[in-house]
Amino acid sequence: MQRRDFLRFGSLTLAQAAAAKLLPAQMSSQMPQHPAASLPEGKTDYTLRIAPVTVELAPQRILSTIGYNGVSPGPILRMREGKPVTVDVINNTDVPELVHWHGLLVPSDVDGVEEEATPFIPPQGRRRYQFTPRPAGSRWYHSHAMAFSDLHRGSFTGQFGFLFIDSGNDPGQYDQEHFLAIRDWEPYFTSFMEDTDQQGQNDPQLEKPAVLNTDPNGLEVNSNTYSINDKSLGAGEPIRVKEGQRVLFRLLNASAIENRRIALAGHKFKVIALDGNPVPSPQPVEALFLGAGERIDAVVEMDHPGVWILGATEESIRGAGLGIVVEYANQHRQPQWVDPSTLRWDYAIFSAPEGTQPQRTPDHTFEMAFEKVPGGAGKFNTWLVNGKPYPHDQEFVLQQGARYRLIFRNRTDDAHPMHLHRHQLELTEINGRKTSGIIKDTVVVPYYGRASVDFTADQPGLTLFHCHIQQHMDYGFKALFRYA
Repeated sequence: MQRRDFLRFGSLTLAQAAAAKLLPAQMSSQMPQHPAASLPEGKTDYTLRIAPVTVELAPQRILSTIGYNGVSPGPILRMREGKPVTVDVINNTDVPELVHWHGLLVPSDVDGVEEEATPFIPPQGRRRYQFTPRPAGSRWYHSHAMAFSDLHRGSFTGQFGFLFIDSGNDPGQYDQEHFLAIRDWEPYFTSFMEDTDQQGQNDPQLEKPAVLNTDPNGLEVNSNTYSINDKSLGAGEPIRVKEGQRVLFRLLNASAIENRRIALAGHKFKVIALDGNPVPSPQPVEALFLGAGERIDAVVEMDHPGVWILGATEESIRGAGLGIVVEYANQHRQPQWVDPSTLRWDYAIFSAPEGTQPQRTPDHTFEMAFEKVPGGAGKFNTWLVNGKPYPHDQEFVLQQGARYRLIFRNRTDDAHPMHLHRHQLELTEINGRKTSGIIKDTVVVPYYGRASVDFTADQPGLTLFHCHIQQHMDYGFKALFRYA
């Protein structure tokens, strides 16, 4: 049976080995901001403390996890592009940790990745990160620890937060700005799972194998508890707006488990940036699709007074907490949901118009075929790139300064959010449609589909490439790029 055929079922929870002990801690329901400070030489600009926290999703729903500075999501870190920063990270847990600066162009020794030989932050220890933040835009930070069968580790915990890099050139053509993280909680293992990657899609399945593997699927990770930031739908304060305002939403899929579709009932999103990078052709859409790790910046014109829900397009997911209320001034009614007329999501509509950007020919091309071995790791699936699991450390060797094309051939029934560390990717094809000018760091390769990206090898050092779904990465779905 393939994963796409599984039905959502009741929770099947496995006992977890070596789980970190979680203790309650005082936390705020707000997301505090840490503005850059002018500090004496040798002082830190930001401090992150990794420790147990509690998250009050609703008055009767409080959970324990690991977070930053007493909250989850962690504080919003605002940095100025090109201005060096110092971040002290204090680890008040009993296990080694890593903080990854997702989407930043930083050296491998501060990227926060074990595979790139970044030093761990030791248990009850601390580590100082020093780097120059770039490029400008919506980035984020999160734990990059391996989890395997321990659902109290890595990105299954509450260790994540927004990092925004200011270019100093933002025209500020909006009245409000909101950072919203899509999140699932209390993960569990199950062999019964519903996958909604195919909703609204009718693309050709260019990489679908002629003969499908019908071996029993291994256990996968699921959740029945969701929130936006630290509150489930119906708890916490609404986003309060006025008719005629322009509201900028900076959205992040901070899930360790799934890609997600969201919409704002009665409104359209004008997408202006993907993964923090301005798109060549901003376009209005009714629903957004965010792979795990992706960010979307979108402006909404508040032109439909009422009380509406911004949340998951799937009723079961929205009902389990993935949403937030948007309330117009002087409106007093029950929050309303209206299904969008289409769920289709297509990177290509944000591409530069044909002929407006020069076509660059890559110097080298790497073909990368993705496959799943059901139950290949005992209870769990194994994931392969070109027929092998990690590390591939001599397969993808880069020449500094050369331009590379990666052709992703997804021969599995999942859409995979593929992330390349420390480099920027230009999407050049998605399921046979040519694109240009779309710059990302995480690209969702459609199920049984194909995508191509180009990048310039201009960041010497070890570089990790992986699926941003934690369990897939842990069980082989990654590769190490190295410079010659």
